[in-house]
Amino acid sequence: MKILFSPAETKKVGGIKGNIESECFLFPKLFGFRKEVLDRYQGYVSSVTDEQLSKFFGIKDSAKFEKYKTDIYSQPLMKVIERYDGVAFDYLEYSSLDDAAKQYIDQNTVIFSNLFGPMLAGDFGLPEYKLKQGEKIGDFAPEVFYKKHFSESLDEMLSDEVYLDLRAGFYNKFYKPRTQYVTLKFLKDDKVVSHWAKAYRGLVLKEMAQNKIQSIDEFMKMEIENLSVQEILKKGIHTEIVFNITN
Repeated sequence: MKILFSPAETKKVGGIKGNIESECFLFPKLFGFRKEVLDRYQGYVSSVTDEQLSKFFGIKDSAKFEKYKTDIYSQPLMKVIERYDGVAFDYLEYSSLDDAAKQYIDQNTVIFSNLFGPMLAGDFGLPEYKLKQGEKIGDFAPEVFYKKHFSESLDEMLSDEVYLDLRAGFYNKFYKPRTQYVTLKFLKDDKVVSHWAKAYRGLVLKEMAQNKIQSIDEFMKMEIENLSVQEILKKGIHTEIVFNITN
């Protein structure tokens, strides 16, 4: 069962020296498109002013973004799931999981990067990078480019099963579902939670990995601490499960 997931603004530092190549990522035949985005990114950060980079990176202090101005192709690499370090990833606790749960996440979770596009969690070849969510590379919009060139391959990968879309709203711009899919909404005291939805998305993915969930039917039978199903809404190909936070 595939799960679509968001990245995080914060990245872990370090990694292993290597080359960013086609075999590093999902859909190796489409690597040329990824490289086009990376080349645009590299050309932009190498040529604009610090004032422009401050907005581009979302960092006010220029001293803190000097490292992001260096060649992205020469940076140490990590597994995709291990590079990100935001709220959802804190609650996922990937490093604490057993090998079987890690393999489940590696093989079934598609993470949408605003720079690298859709990647499997287990792909190895992701450097530390910085690009503020929603920022264009000059007049170039990566989300529009990736949607144009990757949607057909994503459609093919996701066509045989109902999948769970745990992405934040912005990442819908990279890919619009065309087959049966499920999203989750989290309520606390009858109000939709926003920031902490990230935490619950991480917890849900963790529970799915530990229970080796292979279908929506199995997902619906899974117990998740502090969450109870309030209602299920269906419209066309979209099913939304509304959870009530009970703690």
